[in-house]
Amino acid sequence: MTNVLLIRPKPHKDTIGLKHVMICEPLELEYLISNLHDELKADYNLIIVDMLLDGRKLKTHLEKHQPGVVIFTGYNTHVNLIKDFSKDVKSYDNNIITAVGGVHVEVVPDDFKDGNIDVLLWKNGIDAFNILLKGLKENSIKTIQETIDQQTLNTTFTYKHPDRESNAFYRDKYYYMFHNPCALIKTSFGCPFKCSFCFCHEITKGQYYERTIEDVISELKGIKEKEIYIVDDNFLFSENRIRTFIRALKEADINKNYLVYGRADFIADNPELMADFKAVGLHGVIVGIESVREADLKSYDKLTTVKINEEAVAILNKLDVECYSTLIIPLDFNKKDFKDLKVWLRKTSVNFVNLQPLTPLRGTDIYDSYVNDFIEDPKDVELWDMAHIVLKPKYMSKRLFYFRILKLYYEIVMPPKHLIRLVKKFGLRPNIKMLIGSSRVSLQYIIKMIRG
Repeated sequence: MTNVLLIRPKPHKDTIGLKHVMICEPLELEYLISNLHDELKADYNLIIVDMLLDGRKLKTHLEKHQPGVVIFTGYNTHVNLIKDFSKDVKSYDNNIITAVGGVHVEVVPDDFKDGNIDVLLWKNGIDAFNILLKGLKENSIKTIQETIDQQTLNTTFTYKHPDRESNAFYRDKYYYMFHNPCALIKTSFGCPFKCSFCFCHEITKGQYYERTIEDVISELKGIKEKEIYIVDDNFLFSENRIRTFIRALKEADINKNYLVYGRADFIADNPELMADFKAVGLHGVIVGIESVREADLKSYDKLTTVKINEEAVAILNKLDVECYSTLIIPLDFNKKDFKDLKVWLRKTSVNFVNLQPLTPLRGTDIYDSYVNDFIEDPKDVELWDMAHIVLKPKYMSKRLFYFRILKLYYEIVMPPKHLIRLVKKFGLRPNIKMLIGSSRVSLQYIIKMIRG
């Protein structure tokens, strides 16, 4: 039997990310295990290696498991790491087959074209995975990539539920901020909206499709964790589907807490529906506020307004549903813009913010428009994490821009009144964990400021 290592790499040390305040399960790898074709199960032993939690070196895993196949998953910031790891695999044993899957290879497969990477699982990842292993079993290695490339995009999701027992060793370590321990579930794919800065709709080539609510409920019944993070690109899209979901939760007597992605306009248009969702376990919504400047929202093709954002935040606050707000900080921000944003966030009582310097990712509509403004080399992918400043600030130095972002974060998230509320709601221990994590992120920013 051939061992197949399914590896999620740890981010590069220079990548500023949420890894200090959240580590979620590698759902895509669990799907590969549960959907291995029956005729291949006698030939392959699949092993998840989550290097976010496993501090051992790659060579240690290669020596322990002696794999015949090593598959990596990752985002844009992992490209160089995965190339380096693939080189290490080939140096250890050139006969080991290397492959790459994940959302970035699905949109920009050329980034992973490398002499040490044998196969790109860039289309219909689960199907491509089985094509790879079947081809290796049948010794038809030369046609594997061609077969994967010739697939048409599959917009029907008939796959088996992810095998969450496959990484039982890690499960109690997966969390998202105060949702701990936390399990992931995905109920739809793609996004029907086309915000210019967003990567999501590119992954499915603009297609949007959903799983049936019956299938979603069936999966929820099998999840042990109480905290559920619904990782749809936009869960709050269809009023009828959310109502069906709420009704199904009640009928199945499922008692869990939910964190979801949702648009501000949906929340503002459906206050009663949000209250009904709260009654069956909605605890948090990640909302793309994006900006408090109307011109920015228009340029991003966001199709919302500042007033809509304010209404959405007010509804969530009234329901005591945590609003995790993401905001894009354009590089034409000046001192007054930072001050105005602080005033707006305090006025609306937004308590959690993710402040992201505008980052045109490869594969998005805005990438080519900013090429002449890059101050970081796109080849240094570990810096393109939506936290580093990769475009030249217009009105201040790079160092000062980092300082303004960090200062604003502490002014919004760290006031004593807010911290006391969080301790009362979630307890002391989770808050200490979050404080330690946010301090590590802050340290990364401070180092950037020192280096300029």
